[in-house]
Amino acid sequence: MTDFQMVQGFEDVWRPPVRQRIVRPRTVLRPSPGSGGGARARLERIAARAPEVMVKVTGRTRDGAHLRAHLEYISRNGQLELEGADGALIACRGDLADLADDWSAAARADPSRRKDSPLSHSVILSMPAGTNEIAVRDAARSFAADMFAGRHDYVFTLHTDTPRPHVHLSVCSRGHTGERLNPKKADLELWRQTFAQALRDRGVEAEATPRRARGVTRKAERTPLRKIRDREEAGQGPMGRVRRTAYREAAGAAFQGQTERTAWEQGIVVRQQAVRDLYLTQAQLLGRSTDPADRTLGAKVEAFVRSMPQPDTQRLALARELRAANEAMRRRHLGDGKERLR
Repeated sequence: MTDFQMVQGFEDVWRPPVRQRIVRPRTVLRPSPGSGGGARARLERIAARAPEVMVKVTGRTRDGAHLRAHLEYISRNGQLELEGADGALIACRGDLADLADDWSAAARADPSRRKDSPLSHSVILSMPAGTNEIAVRDAARSFAADMFAGRHDYVFTLHTDTPRPHVHLSVCSRGHTGERLNPKKADLELWRQTFAQALRDRGVEAEATPRRARGVTRKAERTPLRKIRDREEAGQGPMGRVRRTAYREAAGAAFQGQTERTAWEQGIVVRQQAVRDLYLTQAQLLGRSTDPADRTLGAKVEAFVRSMPQPDTQRLALARELRAANEAMRRRHLGDGKERLR
């Protein structure tokens, strides 16, 4: 059997971008001592680009009416069953209203609760298109039990109305002993790791790595900004302020020669190069192994690094978009001019 070794500092590739002081007692990402087998398996999955899980807090309800509306939304007005921590199914709108009333009453009975404290947290657990939807539902059930059973009430349901199978999970913010749910970045990393493991336990290849471990340097667009952009593109509203500012900065790079990377953009390049160097050093170590499987993995890791996207930022990406649109317009005008000369 191979004696998998990790180069010094390689665990930094997978380390979550959270402050250590808020990491919970359970391990989030760092491999435990002597866990070479687990680290090797993870490197195999990453090099093979195993699908990445998504675990996202999408909102919070603030009062009983808001909570009831959310439960009706995720249950499609009672057409989809909600499953609770005890396995009981909620299958009608009347039961949804009773659940919302129960959670609201518990919150009102808490003398320490502030007026704006949330009644519930809304969480989505999602996988890419093509993932077995039953495995996603069962993994979400396991995840919810591991994270919240015995501490917080919750209900969840599977949605398959989009290409990506996903589960809506609504968690009562007030715990059974009065503690409040207040997830931080470290908790979200732990949630992603737990959901990914639950999927793997059910035969679904899944990973939960930081963006930089995959060579991704641009953050995903936040949901409110995406919705504003969707309305704009559908002709139902103006361009959002944040996007206007982004295009204004990009125009400077596209047409005014402001192409030099800013200090923070250069920092992204430096940090991403460090990640690539660690991967390549690990690949070289594997390549010197006497085990053919290690050498094969080393070649896969090298190919993975070569396929990583170049470090990018929204400003530079939008600048390319603007230059391409300007060039297309210029060619169209030239074509129109030639047509008029004929």
